[in-house]
Amino acid sequence: MDEFLHYAFLQRALLMAVLGGSVCGVMGVFVVLWRMSLVGMCVSHAAFAGALVALWMGQPPLAGGLAASLAAASAVGPLAQKPGFSLDTAMGVVFAVVMSVAMLALGLLPGARTEGLSLIWGSLLTVTSFDLQLMSGTALLLFGFVTLFFKEIEAIMGQRHAAAASGIPVRCIQYACLMLMGLVVACALKAIGGLLIYALIVTPAATALQLTYRLSRMFLLSAVFGITACTTGLWLSFLWAVPPGAVIVMVSCAMLVTAMALSPKKLTR
Repeated sequence: MDEFLHYAFLQRALLMAVLGGSVCGVMGVFVVLWRMSLVGMCVSHAAFAGALVALWMGQPPLAGGLAASLAAASAVGPLAQKPGFSLDTAMGVVFAVVMSVAMLALGLLPGARTEGLSLIWGSLLTVTSFDLQLMSGTALLLFGFVTLFFKEIEAIMGQRHAAAASGIPVRCIQYACLMLMGLVVACALKAIGGLLIYALIVTPAATALQLTYRLSRMFLLSAVFGITACTTGLWLSFLWAVPPGAVIVMVSCAMLVTAMALSPKKLTR
């Protein structure tokens, strides 16, 4: 452990693991309880496509990933409101577009495409101080949003139509959640990777759902599981010299399987 913490890049990676794990865990509660897992997949792949386009244009990948993830998040809602469009159809359209753009941009990248391919699985070991600052700001926004609007969020998750009838701005809160999802995905893209960030958002929340019915406790447990998966995966990747993003997702999935096996909820079904 002393050797692990001796290097500055590993210290930054550990801090990003804590921040990213907690942020993805909290965001996952919205995705799981509102059944937006496919939305999360669309947004994560949109961030990947945007980052590749930015690389092709010689711009910072973060800027492209952020713009594309926010655009995808904002497009899903209005598309789903169109006559003849269901949410599944809207997500299918967005997903097809962003994956086509991603493959096209990857094919147009000059040279060995190493930087572009690294965005698929990410690398916690290459995060910078700026990445940490951006993730810290994202964490403050997300945690502040949950704290300020917790009662409204709880009401919407419990009974959406009743919440709307009582005057709660349901659509505004849901759109704000989608925008925060885009921000979370873009900030975590470099560290976790475009194809793996979706799993890290969903699995900690799904694990927490196996252990509690209370929304406040689910937010807390999901953040803890996200942090545990990220820090454990980082440590194992350091020991085994393998990509940390893949190990993090494997650890997170192992935690989910364990929680499903030990869940007290299965006794009440």
